[in-house]
Amino acid sequence: MKVEQVYQLVNTLTEEYLGDSAVVNEDLSNIVDIGSRTVSLDNLDRYVRSLIDQIGKIVFVNRPYSGATPSLYMDGWEYGAILEKVTYDELPEAEENLSWELEDGHSYDPNIFTAPKVSAKFFSKKTTFDIPMSFAERQVKSAFQNGTQLNSFFSMIETAIGNSMTVKIDSLAMSALNYMIGLTINSGAGTRAINLRTLYNAGKDPSEQITAAQAIYSPEFIRFASYVIGLYAKRLGRLSKLFNDGGKERFTPMDRMHMILLAEFESAAATYLYSDTYHDDYVRLPKADTVPYWQGTGLAYDFNSTSKIDVQINVKTIEDEQEVTRKVTVTQTGILGVLFDRYAVGVANLDRRVTANYNGRAEFFNNWYKFDAGYFNDPNENFIVFYVA
Repeated sequence: MKVEQVYQLVNTLTEEYLGDSAVVNEDLSNIVDIGSRTVSLDNLDRYVRSLIDQIGKIVFVNRPYSGATPSLYMDGWEYGAILEKVTYDELPEAEENLSWELEDGHSYDPNIFTAPKVSAKFFSKKTTFDIPMSFAERQVKSAFQNGTQLNSFFSMIETAIGNSMTVKIDSLAMSALNYMIGLTINSGAGTRAINLRTLYNAGKDPSEQITAAQAIYSPEFIRFASYVIGLYAKRLGRLSKLFNDGGKERFTPMDRMHMILLAEFESAAATYLYSDTYHDDYVRLPKADTVPYWQGTGLAYDFNSTSKIDVQINVKTIEDEQEVTRKVTVTQTGILGVLFDRYAVGVANLDRRVTANYNGRAEFFNNWYKFDAGYFNDPNENFIVFYVA
């Protein structure tokens, strides 16, 4: 083992610590060990200088990652593949009440058939991937001192696989959410894609207007945004055709309403608004999940990256009585949150499993960690995007 003498440095540090000297440049490389990939064979004892140093303790970095995806997951099923969603398309129309229009000699036919206007949507797309990993127990036993260390080693590998699986599943779930955000921004400006900055600045003196970059640092804007978001949460509870892309008659009760907020906006509200307000329950945003970003962190976790989506979506139009699908790119920064119906976005038909094969000749196991799921968007359900731009 290499042992470094640091008495001179310790004396200098003590003087700085006690205020007996000014802060000076210090070489700390003799104190801190940043580690190496291998141990050289010259790690000998400091007594007879011929005995090889032994490993005294092994620490396994084993941290399960729970992920940060909001509650988009639904369920799985063993048989069948397609998710069928049945809805009532239009509210029945009112007709004349003949009970109060009786005339002598008239016949009132009670046998007229009125068919319900019901439709079904079928979601049949599914995605899949697997993570392969090989395990060899006999060949690695020589690196450990007992079975407990060996089990901890393999547990660490299992955790790393699980963490990788969580990251990949989370990113796919967020992709389903980002696709719906893109659909809404592309076609719902003003009614379903709400530019909070435009609403806030409307009617204000130019000197009082704010930019998108200033928005999340302004307590007055956050108070206004809380008011608008809370207002839309109440509006979704009433039947309306305005808040879905299909123009369907929909309402979303509170127990089926989901809100997801960008972490910067949620934290700004807690810091700049709630901490300064006596009755903060009057200005508090509805209960929501938070996400640190929609699509990615960028290179520096800056707001322009965390609040941005840049996605390609399929947009269907009717041309010459034929349905035409075109790919459209949607790029938008400043997305603060979304408010939507439980059945607007989801991850369903989940199937997570592990298959294995033993190679008797080379004495190792191959495991494949597999995941299947279907990701769906239903533009006929209520979905609102709040952003600043």
